Amino acid sequence: MEQEELERVRDLIADPKWRLDNLYHVVDETGKDVTFRMRPAQERLYDDLWYYNIVLKARQLGFTTFIDLICLDMAVTVPNMTCRIIAETKDKAADIFNSKIMYPYESLPAQLREWCPVARCSKDGEVVFRNGSSIKVSVSARSGTCQFLHISEYGPICAMQPAKAREIKTGSLPAVHSGGFCFVESTAMGNSGDFHDMVQRALAARASGRRLDRQEFRLHFFPWHSNAEYRADPTLTAVPARLLEYFDGLYDGHGIELDEEQQAWYAMQERIYGDAVWSEYPSYPEEAFKVANEGSYYARQFMRIHRESRICAVPWDEDLPVHTSWDLGMSDETCVWFFQFVGKEVRVIDYYENAGEGLPHYAAVLRERGYRYGRHFAPHDIAVRELSSGTSRQEAAKALGIEFERVMTNRDLMGGIDSVRDMLDYCWFDESRTERGLKCLEAYRKEWDDQHGCYKSQPLHDWASHGADAFRTMAVAWRLGLVSGLPKASGTMVVKGGLRRI
Repeated sequence: MEQEELERVRDLIADPKWRLDNLYHVVDETGKDVTFRMRPAQERLYDDLWYYNIVLKARQLGFTTFIDLICLDMAVTVPNMTCRIIAETKDKAADIFNSKIMYPYESLPAQLREWCPVARCSKDGEVVFRNGSSIKVSVSARSGTCQFLHISEYGPICAMQPAKAREIKTGSLPAVHSGGFCFVESTAMGNSGDFHDMVQRALAARASGRRLDRQEFRLHFFPWHSNAEYRADPTLTAVPARLLEYFDGLYDGHGIELDEEQQAWYAMQERIYGDAVWSEYPSYPEEAFKVANEGSYYARQFMRIHRESRICAVPWDEDLPVHTSWDLGMSDETCVWFFQFVGKEVRVIDYYENAGEGLPHYAAVLRERGYRYGRHFAPHDIAVRELSSGTSRQEAAKALGIEFERVMTNRDLMGGIDSVRDMLDYCWFDESRTERGLKCLEAYRKEWDDQHGCYKSQPLHDWASHGADAFRTMAVAWRLGLVSGLPKASGTMVVKGGLRRI
């Protein structure tokens, strides 16, 4: 019997899933030392593991802890494993190292720790075991090859620390050895950045049903309603009518059926988190990215736009003029927005962006669109004369048939941003033709100050700035009343061969 019992124990210890569910201790949400047990969502992740895994999640499902226990278990049981964990901040890195690596290791039975003892443990968040394996937790991992990489909260990193995100993308991810394991785990933060793009590629791969390469990411999505604990007493919480319509939409559009206790719980979370509830507790993958980036200037306005379904197929009324607003770059992007004003409605019907092209190219774009144009608004610097030619771009555009009107956008930046906020309350966006411009507006945000851990007072100058600046040009013109109540016989129109006044 003793031999049989010994063999049974050996068989159990040889099973990594059993080890994860029985050997490691963690500190739970109440501060108590408990034996780690997989939650249903964690078990689903384990049963569906791939080499490269991207985890889009709702809050408080315990995936950071679970992935790091997988890391620890591999390091202890497999010789010569080089494991790297990248955290969002230094404080979070220290917490992961202490509470999710060293604490579970030190809680192992003494016999197992003697079987794989620590050779070296440093204050900078690295532990090396006698079997040659190591785990290092830091805020970056631009180093040599590793066999296990976990990137925690990559969404916020992409949103607030773009330089660090680039380092991870170009230095950390390529360092994972072929056949190694990679986990990118995060809640969403905005509809731009590498985490968003990775999820979109993984969604497309899943939809195609094709077999993945080892270095392609498999998407694991865990919505809030997959957690059986997320329930509340419906007799204590009133669910507003707009949320009941939202729940009906989940059922009609996604087949998600919620009972009264789940609906009550969600209503409570929405009151707590407000605009952030979609990213904190998404119901389906695309919903997680509807919330604008943290620090976004127009986050609240776009939450309302999404809730009111004002991104849709917007008709172009051929009887009304189309007005444009511009941001003209020299070596970088030139962006053009196309608007129609119908009563109080601002119909945003089109957007165009390009780089490295001269004004003749953009005049051709206007002709190809075939719109009947009204007024063309450009920022203040359109009148600046170029040293090489002695003429301004305003004069050069006029020779091509585009008569720009200057809008003094440089005098009051924050006033212009407030004008955009006000105008967005009346805007309807064409879903297909303005897709790129919408991403610019939703991603336009304050610059992050790494040194002080807060946002600066000025906007971040990045790929989103040009589209957002072009939109601000129209918002200032709208605020000044330059595009409301225009008679039909004013402005310019397109005819074959070019633009002419009417």
